[in-house]
Amino acid sequence: MKLSMAEEEDYMSDSFINVQEDIRPGLPMLRQIREARRKEEKQQEANLKNRQKSLKQEEQERRDIGLRNALGCENKGFALLQKMGYKSGQALGKSGAGIVEPIPLNVKTGKSGIGHEALLKRKAEEKLESCRRKMHMKNQAEEKAAEQFRIWILPHFFFLFVRMRFKSKQDEMKLEGDLRRSQRACQQLDTQKNIQVPREAWYWLRPEEETEEEEEDKEKDEDEYASEDLSVLEKLQILTSYLREEHLYCIWCGTAYEDKEDLSSNCPGPTSADHD
Repeated sequence: MKLSMAEEEDYMSDSFINVQEDIRPGLPMLRQIREARRKEEKQQEANLKNRQKSLKQEEQERRDIGLRNALGCENKGFALLQKMGYKSGQALGKSGAGIVEPIPLNVKTGKSGIGHEALLKRKAEEKLESCRRKMHMKNQAEEKAAEQFRIWILPHFFFLFVRMRFKSKQDEMKLEGDLRRSQRACQQLDTQKNIQVPREAWYWLRPEEETEEEEEDKEKDEDEYASEDLSVLEKLQILTSYLREEHLYCIWCGTAYEDKEDLSSNCPGPTSADHD
């Protein structure tokens, strides 16, 4: 018996030493987390069981149950109605034209006095009406401003537009007159130098009267005139530069100068604005 007990308690035996323990990393931490979670769930269940409902919650639950259930014979008011011939689901009134459902229950939960909610509702309606009036007045002001713009501002802009258009038309006519004057001067000066053909077809004025024999020869010149892409101002600038360089002549001064030094010293400039 003693021998068997000694063999059982032999801590140096192979059976005791070779016992494998689970020593995986993080295993103790996982066990602790699981235990803590289990304890927390138990505590929450105990709290739910032991928690007492407030008086307000109990009243709300009883009220909801009562509103969900239809009135029965145990209700004294319903019993009196049945004695007078009323049946469940029937409309009230002698002719059956009254209400079918009971008047809904409006529970007042706040601490304000009776009529306070109606006061708040009335103030909200007054505020909404005030906003509507302001929007209406704003729209009226915008419409009035638009009407004034149509009556007063638009005619003024139209007058300015017509005036600017008229001024631009005048400027265009002045440029065309200066170009014709330059063409006439160029033709005279080229003729004085025995130049029979102008450098460009538009450097000279086109003759207004043409004979039948010259018509065929002039058709090519008309095509050249029609194919020009230069504006009147560009033609005037090119032609005045040609007159100044080739003939030392300024159409704005109306003078032919002796040399380039005389031209640069006595002529204000190559444009009409320089001579104003």
